[in-house]
Formats: sequence, structure tokens, C-alpha cells
Amino acid sequence: MTAALFKIIFRLLALLPLGVLHGLGALLGRLTYLVSAQYAARTRENLRQANLAFDEKQYQSVLSATVAESGKSITELAWIWGRPYGEVLGKVASCMGLEHIEAARASGKGIIFLTPHLGCFEISALYAAQRMPITVLYRPPKLRWLESVMRGGRERGQARLARADVSGVRLLYKALKRGEAIGLLPDQVPSRGEGEWADFFGRPAYTMTLVGRLAESSGAIVLIAYSERMPHGQGYVIHVEPLYPDFSQPVPQQINAALERVIRACPAQYLWSYNRYKTPRGVQPPASRFEEQRAV
Repeated sequence: MTAALFKIIFRLLALLPLGVLHGLGALLGRLTYLVSAQYAARTRENLRQANLAFDEKQYQSVLSATVAESGKSITELAWIWGRPYGEVLGKVASCMGLEHIEAARASGKGIIFLTPHLGCFEISALYAAQRMPITVLYRPPKLRWLESVMRGGRERGQARLARADVSGVRLLYKALKRGEAIGLLPDQVPSRGEGEWADFFGRPAYTMTLVGRLAESSGAIVLIAYSERMPHGQGYVIHVEPLYPDFSQPVPQQINAALERVIRACPAQYLWSYNRYKTPRGVQPPASRFEEQRAV
């Protein structure tokens, strides 16, 4: 598909009501699950690993809902990125925990928003950007022409993007120093040297250490935020809660424990198809590392 054709289709999809896009997304998710054995296997494995269901019937129910919700996360991008900013914000029905944002702003300190792959994570930063400047770390898409579409949808209000490299991290530090907000995906697998192994639903996951470094050096307040997708395209409910990291303990493990808590509240909307447990290139696998520690 050429860039021009994609942009035309994207604009046409953005004209559809959110409920219609969610319906199409549910179909897309189920179709993808049927035709992609790797996608289906990873979704099943990660969800079962989390051990969130009481029995097989409940597991199958959550799995079915997960497949549909994953598809919605794709098709709703056309609406989130393509509709006017005010209209997008109008779909936020409420913000549970807004007082934590207001208290953090009143403190004058920087704010670190941790937004996992849960619900519509795209709308969380846009919602924050109507209230304060926020710099969001991102990885450029593999398709270069897609970046202009993505930046156009994300850089609205007071939101700005920073590439996930050394220059981008510097921008994060500067934003926190100014008392502004930054946004990170805490469950995104980092590159070698930028993470450490920490349990995530009982299995080692390579987890970023950047959050701990930023929080400890800047004194910023850490908030976990996610946007729950309401049924039938009714909109979104944003949930916010504080994280008080103990810097005497491994911060990545504290973050993963907090993520587990919020995911349990909305398990079907977590992106279980994401390869959360992969070993990045050049990183020693966790089993080998633990075996060496026992041998010392």
C-alpha cells in the first residue's frame, strides 16, 4: 500500500463514528487471531501466564474479549488521530483520580506519567496535554511515511514527542527540570543496557530502568494512567493513581507490581499479544543470569 493511498483510507476511516470503528476493530482482531498462528499463540500464552482467570471458562471469556479489544486499539487510531482535538477530548467521559494530577501540579514538581499498553493509551497523553506541557517518548515507526501521520495525531494541545534515543532522554530530563510532565510506556521492552530483569506476572521481563533514574534525579511525582475503553464507542474513562517508588528497592520490580494491579482491574483491554517477555539483542537471558548467580 502506498503512502498516499494509506492516508486517503485513514482519512475516510476517521469520518466513521467511533462505535463503528470499534465494531470493525473487533472483527479485525478476531480475523487476525484466526489467520496468524504466532499472534494467537502469544496472546494465549501471555494471558494464561498471568493466571487471572478462576477457571477455564473465565479464561476463554477473557481471551475472546482480549482479541476483540486488540483489534479496536488499531481501528480507533483513525478516530483518535484524525478527528479534531476538542472532539477527541470530548470522548473522555471522566477521569478517576484527577485529584492526583492536580496535587502533582500544585507541588511544582515534574510529573512522570506511566501509561501501559492498556485500553486506549493514545488518548491519555492527549488528555493530559490540555492541562500541561507533556513530552512523550516514542519509537519511530518502521514505515517512514507513517511518522508524519502519527506525529500529527499525537502532537496536539501541549503534547510533544521525543525519540527513544539519547537526545530524547535529554528532552525528558529538561522537561522535568522545568516542572513539566513526561509520558512513558513502562511495559515496552527496552534495549540492551537500558533495563533489568524483573518479574511480571510471575515471569522475568526485561524492564526499563529509565523511570527510576528520572524520578530519583528530578524528584518528579510518578503517576500511573490508563484509559479504559467503554463499550459501543461511548468513550473512555481515564484512571490515574500515584506510584511512590522506594529507591532502596529495585524500581523496575515496583513498577511491574503496580502494572499488574491496574491490569487486573481491566484484563481484557491489555495488549497480551505484545512480546513482553522477549530477550533484546545482546542481553543475557534471565535463566542464564540466575544460574550464574547461584553458582557464585
